[in-house]
Amino acid sequence: MTDRDSVPEAGTSSAPANPVVAVLGAGKIGEALMSGLLHSGYRPEELLFTERHPERAAELAERLAARHVELDEAAATADVLVVAVKPQDIDPLLERLAGLIDGRTLLVSLCAGLPTSLFERRLGGACPVVRVMPNTPMVIGEAMCAISPGSHATDAHVKLVEQLLSSVGEVVSIPEEKQDAVTALSGSGPAYVFFLVEAMIDAGILLGLPRNVAEKLIIQSTYGATKMLAETGEHPVTLREAVTSPGGTTINAIRELENHGVRAAFLSAIEAARDRSVELGKAHEDS
Repeated sequence: MTDRDSVPEAGTSSAPANPVVAVLGAGKIGEALMSGLLHSGYRPEELLFTERHPERAAELAERLAARHVELDEAAATADVLVVAVKPQDIDPLLERLAGLIDGRTLLVSLCAGLPTSLFERRLGGACPVVRVMPNTPMVIGEAMCAISPGSHATDAHVKLVEQLLSSVGEVVSIPEEKQDAVTALSGSGPAYVFFLVEAMIDAGILLGLPRNVAEKLIIQSTYGATKMLAETGEHPVTLREAVTSPGGTTINAIRELENHGVRAAFLSAIEAARDRSVELGKAHEDS
């Protein structure tokens, strides 16, 4: 097993072998992480994955050249176990993992709403756990991931997780009590953007534009606007005001959005998502 107090940076040619990573549950997010690690310099033999659907397992093994293994082999071989199953599937997985790993194996949870204390309690010992809230742009290498260490995770563990996740996007470290808010904001955030884009495309069709034209107009406008936010560093209010001329078309549109309570609806929606994340965690407190 790897000495995690001196973990090499992934992909450096002069460093020893990378820590072996096993992804438990190779869905879209799990596949995206493996693909990102391969692009960052990981070798296929340093990546393992579990997958309960044989056809999916064969497809991934061929495309990524990573090795499909059973859970007991993943637990015995890997330095890092990345849990990428749905929260509702966590109980049977933890039942099988209990007794298979010890304090030398780092567990990284990508499960929305599930606290590090759940994994520590169910797996026993001094299992180091780092909780991660990713989002779906991971599949194009543009994820926003927030990470929080459990009570047994060291600074070296956190640094290793930051290195792994930087292969698929941006990473921030936050206290775990803020994870439910992050889940609601950036974890679910892409869905809000897609919902807004969908509504704007429908508006373009309503105004008589062909669907393909409306899609091109809105997708590029959304891409350009978010790129401006990222690259200029300007506050969104400043950029919005630059488009909003006195007495013009945009201010009339903004007035209608405010009249229909769009801002308040977003606040309520994100609070509701936060509350559901809290519920998911509480549902497992006594498990």
